[in-house]
Amino acid sequence: MTSSPAPRLSTERLQSLSEDDLHSLCEATHAAILDGGGFGWLSPPPHDVLERYFRGLLLVPERQLFVARHDGMIVGAAQLVRPPRNNEAQAMSATMMHFYIAPYARGLGLGQMLLTEVEQCARAMGYQILNLDVRATQEGAVALFRAHGFYHWGTHPSYARANGQTVSGLFFTKRLQDDERIVPAHPQDISTPIPAAGHAAVTGHSLTLYPAIDLKDGACVRLRRGEMDHATVYSDDPGAQARAWVHAGYRWLHVVDLNGAFAGRSANTEAIEAIIANATVPVQLGGGLRDLDSIGHWLSVGITRVILGSVAVKNPDLVREACRLFPGRIVAGIDARSGQVATEGWAETSEMKAVELGLRMQDAGVASVIFTEISRDGMLTGIDIAQTAELANTLDIPVIASGGVGSLEHLEALRAATAQAPGIEGVIVGRALYDGRVNPADALRVLA
Repeated sequence: MTSSPAPRLSTERLQSLSEDDLHSLCEATHAAILDGGGFGWLSPPPHDVLERYFRGLLLVPERQLFVARHDGMIVGAAQLVRPPRNNEAQAMSATMMHFYIAPYARGLGLGQMLLTEVEQCARAMGYQILNLDVRATQEGAVALFRAHGFYHWGTHPSYARANGQTVSGLFFTKRLQDDERIVPAHPQDISTPIPAAGHAAVTGHSLTLYPAIDLKDGACVRLRRGEMDHATVYSDDPGAQARAWVHAGYRWLHVVDLNGAFAGRSANTEAIEAIIANATVPVQLGGGLRDLDSIGHWLSVGITRVILGSVAVKNPDLVREACRLFPGRIVAGIDARSGQVATEGWAETSEMKAVELGLRMQDAGVASVIFTEISRDGMLTGIDIAQTAELANTLDIPVIASGGVGSLEHLEALRAATAQAPGIEGVIVGRALYDGRVNPADALRVLA
């Protein structure tokens, strides 16, 4: 008699939603609302309302969405809410909201896994305190929070109204950093320290590593300082390269059509299609995407996010319309030479400053910004952390760093910089990975 295989259980922070993920997330939320817990609704809204809610959620800079999966299907979620930048007095605190596991996936340990994922992320981002509140009737959740070291500091007797009855609510908090600072657990109890959580000492939060696949004449190449005449060919099989990066453990791929960037239209179509066919992780694509038809085409055939570069400077109305039509799937690529924005495949330099363009793109509705200092790209001399941090601290949307990574030390320095610039979300690495200067496993370990 053969036993059935154990279910695959996992948790993660989501940055984009596939149609399958969106469907399973809405189904899990619907079930949790019917069960009476984990969400603000008392009765489930229509499915299209839930879809709009979660699509919009990914566009809110102060919120991060975490999910729990059972055999790949989303069965639970939680949100980490960061304080707005004008709330300096409470900048050390984050709040967890809307935590739930669907009734059909309970009893497997996913709740504890999801709570740990959120807590570790908040700790890695430098927050000292994690707060949450919950209805007293949600006994399973209350028991989980207590078991996980959360401190119950207060009760609100009239916390919510459900099924015609007034329900009390419990307020919990947990210290995330092991330091000597005393933070009041309650405004009237300033002398009482919150129990410490452990011995974590993190200098910055985790980063997503985006391995670069730059395409020129159908091959995977790397340029020096963006100069097409200084291209090194690393592979003539883009599909195989995509498989290799996925096998190495990367959870995103960054693809640029270099010919397309100069031509103003997609020029490596077959190579891009080969990458899509071989990638089992999300792919973001840039280079030559300067009209709604080409943007819509690539998003419809498997690309998760498109990167708009030159058009961001020359046609901001197009960027705004693309963001409206494809929410959460448009990224602005800001390429700068000594702080001045470059366009047309880096062949031209404008008078616009990178920070100014970043603010314009944020206003247009882009999901994030990729910042590249061209003078460092492919030179292996290190990221321009000062410019990247300045941009990240100016914007309210995530910033992905690019250009110059040549060693693990460069990645460590960027990760450490996130302690002062939490808006930095990830880093693109190209030549250092292809040359073997940076080992994929070591890079993922350093950025975790």
